[in-house]
Amino acid sequence: MKSATSPYTDSVNESVIPAGNIGRLRWGIILILLLGAVVNYLDRANLSIANTTIAAEFGFSQTEMGMLLSAFLWPYALANLPAGWLVDRFGPRRMFSCALGLWSGFTVLAAFVNSYTFFYGLRMMLGISESPFFTSGIKITHRWFGKNERGLPTSIINTGSQIANAIAPPILTVLLLSFGWRGMFAAIGLLGFPLLLAWIKFYRDPTAREEALIHAGIRNTPSSSESQQANWGSLFKHSTTWFMVLGNFSIMFTIWVYLTWLPSYLEKSLGFSLKATGWIASIPFLAGILGVLVGGMLSDRLTRRGVKAITSRKIPIVLGAALAACFVAPIPFVNSTPMAITLLTVGYFFSQMPQGAIWTLATDIAPKAQVASLGSIQNFGGFLGAATAPIVTGIILDTTGKFTNVFLLGAALLMLGALSFGLFVRNPITNK
Repeated sequence: MKSATSPYTDSVNESVIPAGNIGRLRWGIILILLLGAVVNYLDRANLSIANTTIAAEFGFSQTEMGMLLSAFLWPYALANLPAGWLVDRFGPRRMFSCALGLWSGFTVLAAFVNSYTFFYGLRMMLGISESPFFTSGIKITHRWFGKNERGLPTSIINTGSQIANAIAPPILTVLLLSFGWRGMFAAIGLLGFPLLLAWIKFYRDPTAREEALIHAGIRNTPSSSESQQANWGSLFKHSTTWFMVLGNFSIMFTIWVYLTWLPSYLEKSLGFSLKATGWIASIPFLAGILGVLVGGMLSDRLTRRGVKAITSRKIPIVLGAALAACFVAPIPFVNSTPMAITLLTVGYFFSQMPQGAIWTLATDIAPKAQVASLGSIQNFGGFLGAATAPIVTGIILDTTGKFTNVFLLGAALLMLGALSFGLFVRNPITNK
């Protein structure tokens, strides 16, 4: 049952941190969300792994395959806008339950497609159904963790995507080679249902007393009445919102070039076999796990040392995006395969440093009742970039036959993302 929202009080000593059963419960919730993120991204990654196999079976061109790879992303991006409001309105327990059940079902159904239109439609529904997940996550970390400690749990949730990306190439390739791509889709889709049962059984919102303990000593939180009066559309009146959208668009573009076209790049440009690609492709994503955690821990450490919360989130975002650009840009110009893989790996590590901090930034900037809403609007921008990436990549490949311009464009956008967050995202949003 959803607990009543109460303003944080100053009567509880700031050093008091929930312990015992409360502490175990909130980290148990993070564990379930971590597993949810793994399943979430495995359901997204399966098409990328089966890219060349499906294209050959159905006779799709590179551009058609790029469109199919983005069929998940456009609806996901657009659905993030109402998803954030729905999470703020109905709570993360209901929204995550519905999302997990639906996206698992759509993944299983994809194993039975027999046409481009059917395939495209199911990928669209997958995108819509997955949209409440990460917005639910930041709503939960905002409720269960204080400002000085929520960067790490938010990053842990985000490492789920990187764990999935790291294990997806070898595991899904084995499933693909053993059972075909249809068997692979069915097996991955079924993973979500046991997790759904665990979520329904164990999740609850914190009580008013627990919230007071968690957020003890915070005086600059908007009051409940102020937050409740704000409407969702008011967030678009602030330039900060738009630069968060632009910044996330720019960073996510290159990340989704990795997620949708890396196996194809390894096969066609570096000459790896399908079997070898499954293992090589996991290397950058393993580095991505570390990148997300480093960004989150750096952010929390800076906050605990007295750095302004917004600044402490921006440092790993700006630093990570800028350094990622420096490593991505040279990739098409190196002749050594080991060097290309090294650049891919280090570039992806730095591109993932911002990920947990980007979500945590929304909790520091948004009014209390609009945390999920601002997070989802920012994520909408990110997945516009993600949706654009596979289409633009497919067009560039059909036009030039090379990945050169793909990597150069990705590096330029990473720098734009660093500038957007670094120069123009400065102060919390207040509704007057």
